[in-house]
Amino acid sequence: MTMIRATHLSKHFQVAQPGEGLSEKLKRFFAPQYKLIKAVDDVSLEIERGSIVGYLGPNGAGKSTTIKLLTGILTPSAGDVLVNGLVPHKARTQNAFNIGVVFGQRSQLWWDLPLIDSFHILRAMYRVPQERYRRNLAFLVELLEMADFLEQPVRKLSLGQKMKGDITAALLHDPPILYLDEPTIGLDVISKNKILQFLRALNAERQTTIILTTHNLSDVEQVCPRIVIIDKGKIILDAMQSEIFQRFGKQRVLTVEFHDRVPAIQAPAGKIIEQSENKVCIEFNREEISAFDLMAALGKDWPIKDVSIHEENIESIVSRIYQTGVGTD
Repeated sequence: MTMIRATHLSKHFQVAQPGEGLSEKLKRFFAPQYKLIKAVDDVSLEIERGSIVGYLGPNGAGKSTTIKLLTGILTPSAGDVLVNGLVPHKARTQNAFNIGVVFGQRSQLWWDLPLIDSFHILRAMYRVPQERYRRNLAFLVELLEMADFLEQPVRKLSLGQKMKGDITAALLHDPPILYLDEPTIGLDVISKNKILQFLRALNAERQTTIILTTHNLSDVEQVCPRIVIIDKGKIILDAMQSEIFQRFGKQRVLTVEFHDRVPAIQAPAGKIIEQSENKVCIEFNREEISAFDLMAALGKDWPIKDVSIHEENIESIVSRIYQTGVGTD
């Protein structure tokens, strides 16, 4: 079942240009000139129920604007969007019951109230039946390990505890879709890993569709089988992690340690990126030569003591795509 379908979706903004110098600024004040900014430009996207999708891109790429279009905060300039059968900007109230939204730098909790009171208020706002609310709250409190701080005022919670509270607040009404914008920003490693474990468990338990936008690419590697990359308002890559590794992760680094000191080595393939008295690091393309053949060639002349192979992770691959585009394979 398709939960989200965007077809040729666009959002353009007109930004006033101030001009340079006093006379030009005065002229622009009476006769303003505008520059058209294509924040989202002809985006087509389908996301199935139960998917976890990493929606990535550099700053200003159009990630947050896309999320605002999907949540109904913004009206598209062109194109169509359906979220669980609804047009978000035309059915904002109905759509709000279908989605949970968490912004890493904004909270929907009441600052001076105990955390549990924020949940009670949200239950009333979303008109969640009492029994369903108790069941959902118990499920989320157990999974996120929140029992010890439910009665504490929000202002006294740690960053990780607040984030757990915000995620719970977004899920109390059982939305089938959860949007997360930088949910682990500023968290320590332990808190971050607990949040990521929770997202995997939530998806497995309830088939919640999760859209994650983040600059922390290690988070994406852990929880998002599918990755969509947007740049300058356009989707430049939409693929499963395994496909991305296959297409872009061809470079490996072989580190060989020899028993004795060796002279300057001429690598049979690849590029030597580091060499010491008895160690050499060679970057090579796995489609041009295998690590075994490379080791065999080096071991002909000098006895090998130890070897290791480093492969690219999703962070290095996506970072390279940000810098050079998708034409790097």
